Amino acid sequence: MEQKEFSYKQAMEELEQILSEIESDEPDIDTLSIKVKRATFLIKECKKRLRQTAEEIDGILNNWEDEE
Repeated sequence: MEQKEFSYKQAMEELEQILSEIESDEPDIDTLSIKVKRATFLIKECKKRLRQTAEEIDGILNNWEDEE
């Protein structure tokens, strides 16, 4: 699976597109597993970025509190 760089926003937009395609009346059964795998990858990447961002913010806030 291709692992190109993408923004969080792009990943969320792609996830929304995949979800829309899966929820349609007649999802393409031949590509369903590919879409689910891609969605799973995107979700993992988004969670990873959210954790990293939270850790960075915590670090910034902790440094700020230490300086007071």
